[in-house]
Amino acid sequence: MGMFYWDSTYLLVIIGMLLCMGASAMVNSAMSRYSKVRNARNMTGAEAARQILNNEGLYNVQVECLPSNKGDHYDPRTNTVRLSAGNYNYASVTAVGVAAHECGHAIQHARGYAPLNIRSALVPVVNIASHLGMPLIFLGVILSWNQTLIQIGIWAFATAVLFQLVTLPVEFNASARAVAKVQQYGLLGAEETRGCRKVLTAAAMTYVAATASAGLQLLRLVLLFGGNNRRRD
Repeated sequence: MGMFYWDSTYLLVIIGMLLCMGASAMVNSAMSRYSKVRNARNMTGAEAARQILNNEGLYNVQVECLPSNKGDHYDPRTNTVRLSAGNYNYASVTAVGVAAHECGHAIQHARGYAPLNIRSALVPVVNIASHLGMPLIFLGVILSWNQTLIQIGIWAFATAVLFQLVTLPVEFNASARAVAKVQQYGLLGAEETRGCRKVLTAAAMTYVAATASAGLQLLRLVLLFGGNNRRRD
């Protein structure tokens, strides 16, 4: 079947890949650079997180160390900020910035930030739909271009794009809260705060790139399979 070989829509996939690779290189560079810069207060990521959470009255939120050097996140199900080993233990500008960002998510959760609530509600739907999208599309193609299955598959894939779109304000807002709290509580000096902002901005660009890539993938699916006319090879 010709649609499985090269066609011009692969350019959309390539553009998406390049965007993600560029964003990943940017964040890796920024984090690596500022992970080598020790902050003046000699404050680890764990200490920064605990101070922010306590100052915000979020004593119920725990701060835990992950066994690897990746995977920093906030888990709303258990009210836990989890930091990678490096960010948890080291007193770098990157560690404080990342810890503050995850605390930003904890603050969002505590304050009922609407986009975070919407994203959380979408998680179970996206987990199912994202796995069904492509199989339904291919099944529809195999079954003589069954447009019902194809359209359902495309809409299922679209939920993943919607999830990425909702994620953008959540991540940008968490970073904005992080910088504000770092300044408010004097966790970093002025120059260090600028470095922190660079790290968080670079990290946010990975979400922008992921959203753009998912959108381009969706556009490709629509161009290939979204027509109402049945195609046969």
